[in-house]
Amino acid sequence: MDPLPSQPVPPATSPTVQLLTKAGCHLCENARTVVAQVSGELGLAWDEVDIAQDAQLGARYGEEIPVVLVDGVPRDFWHIDPERLRAILTSLGGGH
Repeated sequence: MDPLPSQPVPPATSPTVQLLTKAGCHLCENARTVVAQVSGELGLAWDEVDIAQDAQLGARYGEEIPVVLVDGVPRDFWHIDPERLRAILTSLGGGH
């Protein structure tokens, strides 16, 4: 039997994590802590976006802030659950 031809292995990609916030949001402080902790544990970078700087984000997420987007998909809002975020990021290849 001939060996299988080697297939290129797609490069490992890490999920992108964004935290959508706005000024004066008390829930955003807690969310920032959770996202920083979980992302740090998994070795992932994350960024924070103020929805006041983007009219489309403000219109879409204005009443749900804070919101965590993973690969552009809303995954949690208001009270960010660290266990749920960790599970989502791990399932998408985070922490490898």
